[in-house]
Amino acid sequence: MSFARQQSLNIRVNGEHRRVPGGLSIAQMLGELGLDPLRVAVERNLEVVPRTSLSEVPVEDGDTFEVVHFVGGG
Repeated sequence: MSFARQQSLNIRVNGEHRRVPGGLSIAQMLGELGLDPLRVAVERNLEVVPRTSLSEVPVEDGDTFEVVHFVGGG
């Protein structure tokens, strides 16, 4: 386990303060929160993160996320 992974980060998700382990990608953070990265849209610090990049972009201390769930209907 790397040193960065051992530190916890302060982030905000949909207006709520949270602490997550350091060293996570956005996709891993979503998994820690019980969310499926394939069923949400993510905005990080006012910029939309392409779904193809969720596993590559690291979560950083102080990040602010807005996560929107896709809901099917009919």
